[in-house]
Amino acid sequence: MGRFADALRVPGLGAIAEIKRRSPSAGDLRPDADPARIAPAYARAGAAAVSVLVDERFGGTWDDLRAARVSSDVALLAKGFFSTADDLRTAKEAGADAVLLLLRDLDDDTTRALMAEAERLGLDTLVEAHDAEELDRGIALGAPVLGVNARDLTTFAIDREAQLGLVARAPRDRVVIAESGIVSRAQGAAAELAGADAILVGSTLMRALDPAAKLAELVSRPLVKVCGLTREEDVAVAADAGADLLGFVLAPGSPRAAATVLPVPDEALAVAVWVGAAGESPADLDQVHTVEPGKVRGRDATLYRRGDAVARVVDLPWQEDDPEHWQRAAAIDGRVVLAGGLGPENVAEAIAAVRPWAVDASSSLELVPGVKDHARVRAYVEAARA
Repeated sequence: MGRFADALRVPGLGAIAEIKRRSPSAGDLRPDADPARIAPAYARAGAAAVSVLVDERFGGTWDDLRAARVSSDVALLAKGFFSTADDLRTAKEAGADAVLLLLRDLDDDTTRALMAEAERLGLDTLVEAHDAEELDRGIALGAPVLGVNARDLTTFAIDREAQLGLVARAPRDRVVIAESGIVSRAQGAAAELAGADAILVGSTLMRALDPAAKLAELVSRPLVKVCGLTREEDVAVAADAGADLLGFVLAPGSPRAAATVLPVPDEALAVAVWVGAAGESPADLDQVHTVEPGKVRGRDATLYRRGDAVARVVDLPWQEDDPEHWQRAAAIDGRVVLAGGLGPENVAEAIAAVRPWAVDASSSLELVPGVKDHARVRAYVEAARA
C-alpha cells in the first residue's frame, strides 16, 4: 500500500476531508471553494487525506487537484468517475496519491485492470461499494482500501444503518472507509465502532461556515456522555448542549432507572446501561456493568456494539471514592470511557490527565436522581468539549 493507505492506517478514527463545489443531490454547496486554501486548512485541522472532486458535475476540474497538490503535502484522493488507464495517468500527473474506483460503474475485469495500472503508477485505489454484492466483489478483488458509501448514487438516498452493517462485515486486514451521511461526532464514532478506519466527509464540511473547524470538531475526542436520563426534556437539553452519547439506565435497582430508552436525535447515539448482561432495547450501544453483591452495580463496565466489545468503561466503585482513579484509567490501553465523579468543575482536568475516548457524567448533573439540572448539563458538556 502507498501513501494514501498508510495515512489512514493510524490509531483512532481518521478523516478524508472532501473539496467539492456542488452535489447532484444537493445543488450548490460552496461555489467559490478554493482548493489551494482549503486543502492545507484541512491538513492543519487533522485530515488524514483530502478528496478532490475533479468531475464537472460536482463543479470540479483537474486544476483543482493541481492547486491542492501545490498548496499542501497531504495525501490526495482524486475523485471522479474513472474508467480508463488515461484517467489514472492524468490523476497521477495532477498530483494524486490515490484514485476512486466505483464498483457500481465497473465490472470486475475492468476494476482489476485499473487496480493493476494504479499500482504500476504508484497510486492507491479506494474501491467503493454501496451494497453487499459490491462489497463482496471488492473483497474478492483483494482491494486493500474499501469504501462503503451510505448514499445510493442512483436515488441519492442515505442509509447509515446499512452502511454500518457493511463496514462491520469488511475484513479487518483492509483499510475501511465509511463515506457520506456523517454530520456529527457521534455518527463518526458509530462508524469507528463498526470497524471503519476513517470517514469521508464532504457536504457537511462544504456547508459549514469554516470547513476546517467543522472537520476538527468531527474528529475531536473525547466524546461526551450524559447518563441517567429518564425524561424527554432532559434528553433534549443534553443533545442541544452537544452531548454525543445519551445514556439510559435499564437496571431496576438504580435510583435513576429509566422505564425505556427514549428517542434520541439522529446526531447522537443512545446507550442502554445494564448490570450483569444486556437485554433487548433500541439503543445503539450497550454498557454492561459487572455484578457486585450488595451493590447496585460493579465498578467497571464494557461498552458493546451489536455484541462486540468496543470500549472499556472505567468507573468508581458504587458510592465510593478512589484517589488513584484517574491514574488507573490513564494506564489502560484502548478506548476508555472515563466515568465516576465527573462534572463541570473537574471534567477538563480529568481529560488532560487521562486522555479518554469518552467521558461520562450522571449523578453530578442532577437536581434529584433521574432529573437533570439543565444548567449543569450545559456547563459539563461545554467544559468537556472546550
